[in-house]
Amino acid sequence: MVEFHAQELDDQEKRYVLVEFPYPSGVGLHIGHAFSFTGGDVYARFERMQGKNVLFPMGWDAFGLPTENYAIRTGRKPQDVTRENTDMFRKQMHELGFSFDWEREVNTTDPSYYQWTQWIFIKLVEKGLAYKSEMPINWCPSCKVGLANEEVVDGHCERCGTQTERRTISQWVVRITKYADRLIDGLEQTNFIEKVKASQINWIGRSEGARIKFPVVMPGQVEESGENLEVFTTRPDTLWGCTFMVVAPEHPLVSKVMDNPAVADYVERARRKSEMERTEQTHEKDGVFSGLMVRHPVTGQELPIWISDFVLVTYGTGAIMAVPAHDERDHQFATQYGLPIVPVIQPEEDWYFPNAAYTSMAGRVVNSGPIDGLTPAEAIPAAVAWLAERGIGERAVSYHLRDWIFSRQHYWGEPIPMIYCEKCGWQTVPEDQLPVVLPEVEHYKPTDTGESPLAAITEWVNVACPHCGAPARRETDTMPNWAGSDWYFLRFCDPHNDHALADMEKMRYWMPVDVYIGGDEHNTLHLLYSRFIYQFLHDLGVVPADKPEPYQKRLSHGVILGPDNQRMSKSRGNVIVPGEYVEKYGADALRTYLMFMGPYDATMAWNERALLGVKRFLDKLERFVNEHAGQGGHSGEGVRSAINRMGKEVAEDTAAFKFNTAIAHMMETLNTLTALVEPVEGQGEVVADAELRHFAQVIAPYAPFISDTLWQKVGGEGSVHHSRWPQYDPSLQLEEMMVIALQVNGKLRGTVEVSPLATEAEIRAKAEVQTGVAKFLSQGQLLKVIYITGRTMNFVIRG
Repeated sequence: MVEFHAQELDDQEKRYVLVEFPYPSGVGLHIGHAFSFTGGDVYARFERMQGKNVLFPMGWDAFGLPTENYAIRTGRKPQDVTRENTDMFRKQMHELGFSFDWEREVNTTDPSYYQWTQWIFIKLVEKGLAYKSEMPINWCPSCKVGLANEEVVDGHCERCGTQTERRTISQWVVRITKYADRLIDGLEQTNFIEKVKASQINWIGRSEGARIKFPVVMPGQVEESGENLEVFTTRPDTLWGCTFMVVAPEHPLVSKVMDNPAVADYVERARRKSEMERTEQTHEKDGVFSGLMVRHPVTGQELPIWISDFVLVTYGTGAIMAVPAHDERDHQFATQYGLPIVPVIQPEEDWYFPNAAYTSMAGRVVNSGPIDGLTPAEAIPAAVAWLAERGIGERAVSYHLRDWIFSRQHYWGEPIPMIYCEKCGWQTVPEDQLPVVLPEVEHYKPTDTGESPLAAITEWVNVACPHCGAPARRETDTMPNWAGSDWYFLRFCDPHNDHALADMEKMRYWMPVDVYIGGDEHNTLHLLYSRFIYQFLHDLGVVPADKPEPYQKRLSHGVILGPDNQRMSKSRGNVIVPGEYVEKYGADALRTYLMFMGPYDATMAWNERALLGVKRFLDKLERFVNEHAGQGGHSGEGVRSAINRMGKEVAEDTAAFKFNTAIAHMMETLNTLTALVEPVEGQGEVVADAELRHFAQVIAPYAPFISDTLWQKVGGEGSVHHSRWPQYDPSLQLEEMMVIALQVNGKLRGTVEVSPLATEAEIRAKAEVQTGVAKFLSQGQLLKVIYITGRTMNFVIRG
């Protein structure tokens, strides 16, 4: 077996290629893993052949709820289940030929690893960035555990199916909001594509506006209560159009009116919904009148306070001022409950307010005293200044981003390294006592108290206070499964270090990650959390000062649908298991097909017939090499030109992650070579071993097994994967290329450059993977293809 190990602090140019390490579930590698990992492997192998020192590591993100659920169902220990699953994953990865540096393997459940996850948490506490707070969470009354949003499916617990509710409990929270602006600004120092930057910026959701105070009027009282209901708004220019207020069911004001049966009933129903359900666009916006009023700070009118679950206590102030004339959600709510609608912006065009909200920034402000006649853009800063002068409000910035709830009431996670003492309060575990090892226990089901199962292990929980020595108790919550994946890219730089996260010089050499490959579903939270932790470590001075961001480029891989063009799921019966196809067609065929399906970032449907076509191409290449190996002499002029051009084209496309077109170049070249060596009038060109070696090198990143076999047959030394990519020779470019216009239903959708020797089938194969054509082929039924030799190829499609 060929080994692939990155060299420490080498003089070569480095390339750090990272694929998201997987959660090792019991079902083994799925086709999504095979697809994304193959892309990373192709690129890593290619870069090695360019003479780069490549770090391409692998590890296991192994803490988490699925393993704990399985262990509870089967009565087994999560440690044993995880060990079996990682062994299976590793075996499957070897079968697929992934060139990971296995000397750097890490596992988030290994105490030598999570020692440093705990160390990071301690530093967050010391810097005031982690704190204990009463926070609302999703709660499963059957499992007696808190659930993350992703663990709630359609309002029900992922583990047992019980309807969840909202419950407020004491939890550890991390102040990621303190880094909100830096997380936005830092994106300028990356080479992320725009959609990835946008997902980060939108999640942080930085908004400028004003905080405004509305005096609360208690029921039956004429005078104000002295209490204010504070709201944040990005549209202070519409303040004069506010006709009612809405607060979250968890807002402190609501506790004053819980003796109202209608309010109590509504709050109880809201508790059963997850935040995700409450904020869905399709969720019907209902509510209940609280019985409380506020006084409008400008007009003096009394406005009703309503309670609705579309407002979250963790967003902004947990309260909003409703302006139904100029906000669609407020308009829907006002219409539903017969509340007043007061326009304060005069549109430039006709607009009938009772039917819809006018949300455009075009027009002039009306019925708004000091800001009348201004455009909304002019009125916003003017309104803020006017309110500030009178002590009614002030300029403010708000974020969609919330502080990160870091506690989980599960067993299978990293213990939080904190100790509670009645005298001293919360104390961090001394660093020389790390790691706090997760104890192996026989029973790890949740307790009746809602605490983690660790709470029942008295010999583990009861300890001395590290500050005063008095009896104290360990924290029994564990960390979220995000915790171990937020810094793993650093550990790969120096995975066996017992004294630090990683050696500074090694991080200075390897960081930042040059290419980080992952799914769209992780472009928001995982990327944000890991960037935050890295920026925090940067502030501590434990990562290189001149490297403020962890990732240079983020690449989102595509999605493979089932043969029925639907998302794969057991219920649909359309799941593709990679191992079955490795056994049937071989790893090389599966790998090459996965990269040939379409653009690496596209959504594509599985097609076994297309896989069989790729297998025929590899078989044809093997036969061609077998037939022509050892002929001696020099290759013909056409052969040398075709091989030379292929090496250049495949190199350019592979470097740009255009794997499908790189394979199309190889297919086209093999057809060209076949035509060149066919005897014409008794004579064909010779294919010498030198050119056959070049072909083996060019296909090596894609088909690592067959390429090494072919390399040996044509006199290659050692492994093809340790050879250098063939150099392009401009002097061998013999012919002008043809440009074929590509049409779909007669409309130009792109062009393709081909050899004058290319056949119609070769041109079509190359045309069908061009973006301008491929998207139409995936959306309609192909009726016929019309080819005008040397000029155009027209795909006739029924939409």
